[in-house]
Amino acid sequence: MSSNQNEKKLLAVPVLPLRDVVVYPYMVVPLFVGRERSIKALEVAMAADKQILVATQKSAADDKPTEKDIYHIGTLATVLQLLKLPDGTVKVLIEGGKRAQIIRFLNNQDYFLADAELMDDVNRESRESEILMRSLKSQFEQYVKLNRKIPTEILASVLAIEDGGRLSDTIAAHLSLKLEEKQKILEVTDLAKRLEKLVGIMESEIGLLQVEKKIRGRVKRQMEKTQREYYLNEQMKAIQKELGELEDVPNELESIAKKIEKSGMSLEAKEKCTTELNKLKMMSPMSAEATVSRNYLDWMLALPWKNKSKLRISLAKAEKILEEEHYGLKEVKERILEYLAVNKRVKKLKGPILCLVGPPGVGKTSLGQSIANATGRKFIRMSLGGIRDEAEIRGHRRTYIGAMPGKIVQKISKTDVRNPFFLLDEIDKMAMDFRGDPASALLEVLDPEQNHSFNDHYLEVDYDLSDVMFVATANTLEIPPALRDRMEIIRIPGYTESEKINIALRHLIPKQMEANGLKSSEIEIPEATIRYMVQHYTREAGVRNLEREISKILRKVVKEILLKAKSKEKVINIGDLEHYLGVRRYRYDVAAEKDQIGQVKGLAWTEVGGELLEIEAVTVPGKGKTTYTGQLGGVMQESIQAALTVVRSRAPLLGIHKNFFDKHDIHIHVPEGATPKDGPSAGISMCTALVSVITQTPVRSSYAMTGEITLRGEVLAVGGIKEKLLAAHRGGIKNVIIPAENAKDLKEIPDNIKKDLDIKSVRWIDEVLALALNEDHGGSLPAKNKKVKNKAKGMISHTQKKLRRGERPRAH
Repeated sequence: MSSNQNEKKLLAVPVLPLRDVVVYPYMVVPLFVGRERSIKALEVAMAADKQILVATQKSAADDKPTEKDIYHIGTLATVLQLLKLPDGTVKVLIEGGKRAQIIRFLNNQDYFLADAELMDDVNRESRESEILMRSLKSQFEQYVKLNRKIPTEILASVLAIEDGGRLSDTIAAHLSLKLEEKQKILEVTDLAKRLEKLVGIMESEIGLLQVEKKIRGRVKRQMEKTQREYYLNEQMKAIQKELGELEDVPNELESIAKKIEKSGMSLEAKEKCTTELNKLKMMSPMSAEATVSRNYLDWMLALPWKNKSKLRISLAKAEKILEEEHYGLKEVKERILEYLAVNKRVKKLKGPILCLVGPPGVGKTSLGQSIANATGRKFIRMSLGGIRDEAEIRGHRRTYIGAMPGKIVQKISKTDVRNPFFLLDEIDKMAMDFRGDPASALLEVLDPEQNHSFNDHYLEVDYDLSDVMFVATANTLEIPPALRDRMEIIRIPGYTESEKINIALRHLIPKQMEANGLKSSEIEIPEATIRYMVQHYTREAGVRNLEREISKILRKVVKEILLKAKSKEKVINIGDLEHYLGVRRYRYDVAAEKDQIGQVKGLAWTEVGGELLEIEAVTVPGKGKTTYTGQLGGVMQESIQAALTVVRSRAPLLGIHKNFFDKHDIHIHVPEGATPKDGPSAGISMCTALVSVITQTPVRSSYAMTGEITLRGEVLAVGGIKEKLLAAHRGGIKNVIIPAENAKDLKEIPDNIKKDLDIKSVRWIDEVLALALNEDHGGSLPAKNKKVKNKAKGMISHTQKKLRRGERPRAH
């Protein structure tokens, strides 16, 4: 009987070796089979009773395992489904039955065949097993809660199992264990020992999952919800910390520390940066405070603390560069060469800051570029137009969100040298409001005695600006006195006609030809044409409008060349200008007009240079009312009142009837009423116009004048003489009257201008009247008494004779 039982237990079954998987009883597993011997074993099983023994290979790398490479304890399984795939592999679904032990392998070349003995669980009904089952279920419930990989549905099905063997095998199948561990569990047939082993494994796994949960909780508290990348990094750090492998200092912070050491910054700055770096090490990398500290360190390291440009100290070469890039401007070039000469001797110059003052278009900004080229410095340009906030200069304090250094520090950090050429453009266009006074913030920047320790609010440490060459530009001198005191003013009043022509021929035409794609063989603009354009199409101190007109001609020529396919050189003559530029805009020879009664040409200074100002006066019967029109400012209105008082005080000498001012209204008008006008320099012009219209004596059209008048008739000095004389020259004026005190300013006037102008300096209004009024053409004086009329004419003639003899007439 026993021999029959043994024969029943030994089964000759095909064997299917498995890789990386252990199949337990009651476990349904899908498998992909590709090896020929394995497929043959499945075919044999399907042809018989669908029973096959699945055993795990000891090494998954063996593609052709032998009998020794297969564990001898496996599971007798039933093939539920078999499907052959197009690529020759087989997909099979098997269900584990009972444990089985391979007694011996049978000789078979096509597939593994073995005699196997079924293994039943022992010690099933012990009290110990029941206690272990209850503990195992409790642990598995806790395991599922911690391990997110196992669906919660499986927990309910596992907890419902009452059989100890099935419970242990099902739980073992769901644990993430090594292959060797799973095989050991399969080999244990004593149920109590198997349950006890699983309880120990579960305790270990739960401990690991709790550590992982602790790590995950710590990381989650440190991260922001939307920063997934940060979460992953922190999780990795937390794992390393649990393993005791985390380094204290990241490499990035080490590189910042090395940069601080090599930067060459001052001791104060180095201490500040080291303090910030130590704070950064203690902060979370993604916190707002860490970002502020990191940005601060980046700005500090971006500043050039020791890098310098190699300066060009050859005066001859610097002079050559200035001459090539700019025509004229003799005084400016001399001052630059003086700066270079002194710098060559003393190596470090603490001199005043240059400020180029002049109308638009005279080349102030481009001159700054030329200075940078001549000195070998890197060029920085900062436009101050419209700046109202002091923080634009000094920077924001780091307590503000989005704080940055001021533009001075920003621009210098971009050049990477500490001795650039810094052009402060449009320094007169700064404004002041509730955010501070940026002009006052510039005082420290431009003061040679202070700028070696410039303190930016953002940097919080001193930065040396003494190596920077600052040059400012402005259209006017409406600059705060304290700031103006720190600068040396160099006036660029504007260009003469000959200078404009030379600039056009040397610079503007070649520049615009290149910009418009023209070759020198395709177009020629003679000097005479340029002169005509200067006289009749532009009226400016600079050359900006002249450059626009040249560009307009070249664009039209390019269009003609492309449309008509012309290859012949085009010469632009004076007669062609109307075709290209339209009708001429200005009359050049203004002085050719005939002498007019009550019309005087005054000279005025504006932001765009000097201007000719027409002043008209008319008398009409009335009640002694005085009217003035033409957008006149308060100072100019006061000049009219002073001029009227001077005329009334000289009424007897001029032959004016004592009741004239009671019975006539006087209207003074300055044309171009839309343009505001102000200033005292039109005083003598107003007075001459009044005398002319009252005495009906014409004013010589070839004369223009400027000067302030006092109630005693004295002519006082005015500003802007150079600009005004250039305007007179542009307008074709031949004779100019200026105050005697301004005669010293004639040294600055170019010789070719003085040669074309007959400049008269006067001290009293009587001299002005004698020069400007043309009493030879008569005029009917309103005096009823002919003796008085002759007396006035005689006074003017007497003054003229004295002037011709070189004498100064006395005041009347």
